[in-house]
Amino acid sequence: MSAPLSMSEATRTVARRELTERLRDKSFWFSTVLTLVILGVVLFLPKLLGGDDTYRLAYAGPAADQLAASVKTQATALDLTVERARYADEAAARAAITDGKLDAYVAAGKVVVKDKLDPQIAAAIQTAHRDVVAAERLRQGGMDPAAVRAAQQVAPLAVDALDPTDPKAEMRGQIAFIGSIVLYGQLIGYCMWVAFGIVEEKASRVVELILSAISTRALLAGKILGIGLLGFAQLAVIAAFGLSLGNATGMLNVTTDLLIPVGFVLLWFVLGYAFYSSVFAASAARVSRQEELQNVIGPANMLIMVSFFATFYVNAHPDALVSRVLAILPPFSALCAPVRMARGDAPLWEIGLALVLMLAAIAALVVTGARIYEGAILRMGAKISLLDAWRGARTRSTSAVEATS
Repeated sequence: MSAPLSMSEATRTVARRELTERLRDKSFWFSTVLTLVILGVVLFLPKLLGGDDTYRLAYAGPAADQLAASVKTQATALDLTVERARYADEAAARAAITDGKLDAYVAAGKVVVKDKLDPQIAAAIQTAHRDVVAAERLRQGGMDPAAVRAAQQVAPLAVDALDPTDPKAEMRGQIAFIGSIVLYGQLIGYCMWVAFGIVEEKASRVVELILSAISTRALLAGKILGIGLLGFAQLAVIAAFGLSLGNATGMLNVTTDLLIPVGFVLLWFVLGYAFYSSVFAASAARVSRQEELQNVIGPANMLIMVSFFATFYVNAHPDALVSRVLAILPPFSALCAPVRMARGDAPLWEIGLALVLMLAAIAALVVTGARIYEGAILRMGAKISLLDAWRGARTRSTSAVEATS
């Protein structure tokens, strides 16, 4: 007869089994591919809908060349691309605008467009028109426009901010916010997998066979660990794909600085999953049928949903007192903390306090959840109350001690 497995060996065995089974599940691969496709569409859509970014303009009048040169200078400053087109007369230019071949025709103090003038190119055209007309008036008054421009070129006042804003904070915050939305789906999905697996094993009575070979806590730890590793790997793949695609499409300029929010999201997945999976596991062990599962995990689902909606407030008001509390206090910190931390709004003491409180909450839940799981997992029939499950664990431990003595 082979020696019984140690706690660590049993946990690794169960984790390996869970990981292998989930990798064979078609729903896992479907959800992964679907998420990547949605992410790809979101990143490519602005580029596809944006159309051609080049503005085609035509000019007429004695100052057409000066105006065209000035518009090009102004457009370059605004990061716009302009292309000059030439037409024999205004009628030909109007026809080109009607056909969609020309964006605007500038002549005789007016701009001819099809329906409306794009605000971006309008700023370049109006500024260029003002400069050209002003220069002509100065020449007519006997003044040198170049000398006037030189006199007007005064260096702007230097801004000495006592608490300067990080120019990349907003981008980091938005990446973390999107990451928190994905994180919400990951926590719901993988914690539900833990719950479904427990009820499935209990309903089929497979759990009785498993527990004849390993301890209850090894089974619980292995199940949570195996499914969690798969969730972490999937989230890492999604993050890598999103950053790579964003960099390739020009939506993101991926630097080391922008990897900070991704790191926070991955960290809080580990912490959030450890927190919620313990709650889901303990809740699921109290029932023997899938039909009863939603009833017992409802409060945990509600907590995740409230935390999810709280992230929208934190993203919009990162410096508010409520946001600071939500980013520190479990269970809300699992989804809210990445947004504040990635932006750089959270001081070190807040980050440390959030981590300490979450780790303390996880420790308490793991111990409590394991005891409830242990007291309820082998009891079939009607839903078991939390108190009965708690007492059942103590009774089971006492019986085990008596059996070995």
